[in-house]
Amino acid sequence: MTNPINETGRKLTLAYYVRRRNGVPLGAAGSLRNMLHRSLGAGTFAEFWRYWNPIFGYYLGRYVNAPLKHWLPPALSLVITFVVCGALHDAVGSAVRGSAVFLFTPWFFFMGLAVVIGQATGLNYAGFDWPVRALINISYVGSCLLLAFAINSIILY
Repeated sequence: MTNPINETGRKLTLAYYVRRRNGVPLGAAGSLRNMLHRSLGAGTFAEFWRYWNPIFGYYLGRYVNAPLKHWLPPALSLVITFVVCGALHDAVGSAVRGSAVFLFTPWFFFMGLAVVIGQATGLNYAGFDWPVRALINISYVGSCLLLAFAINSIILY
């Protein structure tokens, strides 16, 4: 969830942003494969999120993270951006289900914390082979989901 601004300070277009993240144009064949390969094979959890769902990342970066960074420290802005993303997922889940869903917000909160902690500690596993990096990234996502289920069961039951 990075700010979609290029090196010259100009706002990037969605098409350019997606091409830069996926290596192929928006909607092109191979886009999903590239996203999965790049995100799962990332050497940090922050890098995982740079490649995961670039369309959503573009809008979150532009309309949530960038404005927040004007008023808040970058780490806090990032965590809040993850919480907003989770809340949007919960809203969609609630609409589809027809009743309140509160799973994605805490899940994304924990993933945002994991990104910030990983950046603060300099945790980097880029030296491992792709399958190991993928396992580590999946473990991050899964561990945060387990924490969200635990919080969910405490709060809602």
